[in-house]
Amino acid sequence: MTFQTFIFYFFAGVLVASAICVITARNPVHAALFLVLAFFTSAGIWIQLQAEFLAIALVLVYVGAVMVLFLFVVMMLDINIARMRAGFWSYLPVGGAVAALLVLEMGFIVTGNYFGAEGAPAPDALPPGYSNTKELGRLLYTEYVYPFEIAAVILLVAIVAAIALTLRRRKTTRGMDVGEQVKVRREDRVRIVSMQPVRAGDEDAQKRGEA
Repeated sequence: MTFQTFIFYFFAGVLVASAICVITARNPVHAALFLVLAFFTSAGIWIQLQAEFLAIALVLVYVGAVMVLFLFVVMMLDINIARMRAGFWSYLPVGGAVAALLVLEMGFIVTGNYFGAEGAPAPDALPPGYSNTKELGRLLYTEYVYPFEIAAVILLVAIVAAIALTLRRRKTTRGMDVGEQVKVRREDRVRIVSMQPVRAGDEDAQKRGEA
């Protein structure tokens, strides 16, 4: 067994173990931390496949942004763990069947003639000065420009739809109309009343002022 094969099996074992811990951990914070470990080991496998840009993007985007935000949300919310695990045993047969099917498929792939550990071809050696990021950008904006633009439009529509769903008008919410505020004149808001000076104890003057 070569050193690269040993590193691959090491990362693969840690990835599988951390993925199992994600779905079996009782504490959501622990599950999120195990998912961070799974992302790091996935990035290590990407680096072995000479896809450095994808590995760095996985760490920066998912670990550095998504999972940190998820951890903040989990720690700020008061999650009832017992209530979340109330229907665990009722969904266990379906989940076990799906998990067994996935394990069977992965077994066929790993033990196959081409996709096995011995039959999979190693990546070709890259020439000096080769940029993985530059090559990825060239493919995205030349051969796959239309699928890339379609995916961008779909994501934009999803963002707009999420904002539209959250911005619901409530009857109890008080707001200000900027257009109405701009059109207001001084005479509409301020009224100057001329009154005579009133001395303390002069009831007649006070009555005249009130009239």
